[in-house]
Amino acid sequence: MFLGQFQHNLDDKGRLMIPARFRELLEGGAYITQGFDRCLMVLTETYFKQVYDRINAMNLADPTARLLRRLILANAYPVEVDKVGRVLVPQNLREFVGLNGEAIVAGQGDYFEVWTPSAWNDQMKQIQDTDANNQRFSALNLSSSKT
Repeated sequence: MFLGQFQHNLDDKGRLMIPARFRELLEGGAYITQGFDRCLMVLTETYFKQVYDRINAMNLADPTARLLRRLILANAYPVEVDKVGRVLVPQNLREFVGLNGEAIVAGQGDYFEVWTPSAWNDQMKQIQDTDANNQRFSALNLSSSKT
């Protein structure tokens, strides 16, 4: 599982150092694509295939499904971790999020996200608002499902 958050730098060629504990999870291949919240998502090949299958099963006549298809698939690129643990972030994706220099790599379980430090700080402010969280998450059932 991809867990935790790490700060890394992009080099002048747009390569991002991947946290050591994430690298072994990417050995079977991975894809990078545009995320939903002005970030990038890096998915293992297995998880990307699951997402692809779900998108592919959506009604092509539905305009929202077509937008999702374009968002995820038109911006997806296969990535490989090089010998020193870096992946190349395509230029159009770097431009989309405004990535140059520092980056935050944030684990999300089945995938991880790549953020600019300022955008990540904005996310952290939202996440750390306990009053808002009580309202936001009250409808979610995180209790045990033991019966």
